Amino acid sequence: MTATYTFDVFASLDGYASYNSEGDWGGYWGKHGAEFLDRRLALYTEEQRLVLGANTFRLFSQMLGPEVNDPVNSRMRSLPTTVVSRTLEGPQSWPDATLVSGDAVDVVARLKEESELPLRSHGSLSMNRALMAAGLVDRVQVTLFPVITGRTGASPVFEGAADFDLELIESRILDGHIQELIYRPTVHT
Repeated sequence: MTATYTFDVFASLDGYASYNSEGDWGGYWGKHGAEFLDRRLALYTEEQRLVLGANTFRLFSQMLGPEVNDPVNSRMRSLPTTVVSRTLEGPQSWPDATLVSGDAVDVVARLKEESELPLRSHGSLSMNRALMAAGLVDRVQVTLFPVITGRTGASPVFEGAADFDLELIESRILDGHIQELIYRPTVHT
C-alpha cells in the first residue's frame, strides 16, 4: 500500500504563494479567522509525515521556531518531517526532522512505498511541481485567499508546471471568504 501524498499550498487568487518585500499584507494576507485556524489545526492533528524542500524548511525553521506559541505551528513542528536537500547538513533545530539527500522524485517515491503515514508537503513549490510531473502527488490542496497580488505577488505556485486535469474531490469555505479546494491531479495528455 502506498502512502497518499498531498501538496498543500496557500495562494492569492492570481496564483502567488507569497508577496515580495513591497507587500504589506501580513501573514495569510491578513484574511484569516478562527475557522481557518481551526481547520489548519485539525489538518495537522491527523497523524502524518511532512515532506519539505530545503528552502521551505529554512523559512519554516526561522518563522516557526520553538519560541512561537501558536497551536497550528507548534503542531506542524511536532510532526515527523523529511527534508529533501542536497545542501543542508544536520543537526537541525526542528524536533523530528530527517535530512535526506537526493533527488526529490526518488526520495518521495521511496517514502510513498515505505511510509505507514500519509505524506503532506506545505509550500516547497519547485519540489512539488517536479513531484506532480512525476505522478507522485495524489492530492493538490489549494487554499485560496481573497486577494489579488498583481504588483506584490511573488512565487507563482504553478509557474513552469506541466499541464494537469484536476478532479475536485473536496471543497469548503472558511471564515466566509477563504476557499479550500482539494483536487486529484492527472497529467493532461
